Amino acid sequence: MSQSPVEISTLSNGLTVVTHAMPQLETVALGIWVRAGARDEQAMENGIAHLLEHMAFKGTKRRSARDIAEEIEAAGGDINASTAMENTAYYARVLKDDWRLALDVLSDILIDPVFDGQELERERDVILQEIAAANDTPDDLVFDLLQGRAWPEHPLGRPILGTAERVVAHDVVAITGYRDRHYAANRMVVAAAGNIDHRRLAAEAEALLAGLTPASRRSWQVPRFVGGPALAARPLDQTHVAFGLPGVSYHDHDVYTMQVLSGILGGGMSSRLFQELREERGLCYAVYSYATSYEDGGILTVYAATAPDKADALVSVMSDVMRSLADDIPESEVARARAQIKAGLVMNLESAAGRADQIARQFLAFGRVPEISELIARIDAVDATQVSALAGRVLTGSQPAMGAVGAITSLAPYERIAARFT
Repeated sequence: MSQSPVEISTLSNGLTVVTHAMPQLETVALGIWVRAGARDEQAMENGIAHLLEHMAFKGTKRRSARDIAEEIEAAGGDINASTAMENTAYYARVLKDDWRLALDVLSDILIDPVFDGQELERERDVILQEIAAANDTPDDLVFDLLQGRAWPEHPLGRPILGTAERVVAHDVVAITGYRDRHYAANRMVVAAAGNIDHRRLAAEAEALLAGLTPASRRSWQVPRFVGGPALAARPLDQTHVAFGLPGVSYHDHDVYTMQVLSGILGGGMSSRLFQELREERGLCYAVYSYATSYEDGGILTVYAATAPDKADALVSVMSDVMRSLADDIPESEVARARAQIKAGLVMNLESAAGRADQIARQFLAFGRVPEISELIARIDAVDATQVSALAGRVLTGSQPAMGAVGAITSLAPYERIAARFT
């Protein structure tokens, strides 16, 4: 058996280094992933994790905001960051000989950021524009509404960007406090994929990130799926509709069954939703589903948009198609969905950036990086009986969450819609 290209080391302060060597490449994708995100915010802190991510690039004790961008781009690389519910990532992609520069810059913005008040005011305005853009984009807004109804009064139900009211209130003290509580060495992973030597990267990370200290792991409040409607009337040419049903945690043995279920439902042009709503009835242009898993819960989401006078028919057919999954499912549909999921896993092996992100998130979630062969075996073990059984539980477990944006007066009352799922 060939040796795995994935190597893992734990540094003296508890930080983990994970690499996947791809010696055939001329580049390296490298980043620092933090097990802290929007889910770690208190209600009054909503949006602060995302604001911190932005502020990390606004200058350090050694570099100005311009220096950070220019040093990476002068080497032909790029640098960016992203905030999710359960983690935040800071990453760069560079030529293979410039990985030290990338790690030095990323370490600098995490170890020695300078949260300047004037920079905060400017960046706050940028984020307020980002929030306004999301509110003006119906196929963004509908998912925020959906999440809020799925988990009201829980961090998973709040928008990652935050609200304008909350973002305006965040100051340097609040940002620093959030960072000091959650950015701990044992909650971080330095991950790299590409033409990289693991031992050299680990040694460099030990030197650059020694200033980080460990902290006790903070437990998350367990989410309780509630459901219900959240409607936003807008003068639009389309009505955007999204449904959410209780999903599964990424620790749940049904996590791949849920992915297969979602694939059959709305995972591509051969999916039931696409074939029925678009190909057979012409009710919409875009329709899809996806399953999101968190540490202790999840959500199955279905989305479509149509003309206002067709919205009620769209919702009716969507619910019929979703209910059909609890009936017999041909093995051919299961096989197609399994193939799509397996292809996605394998395709990440051909992208240094995709693979670095994959191994970092896997380690943060499971404390290890599963072999691709192990994941494929778990996917291959999913059969039609399991998918139907899970669909039956999901569809009858609770009332659905529903978001709608546009001309909503043509929609049936939520109670009538919800009754179609039971």
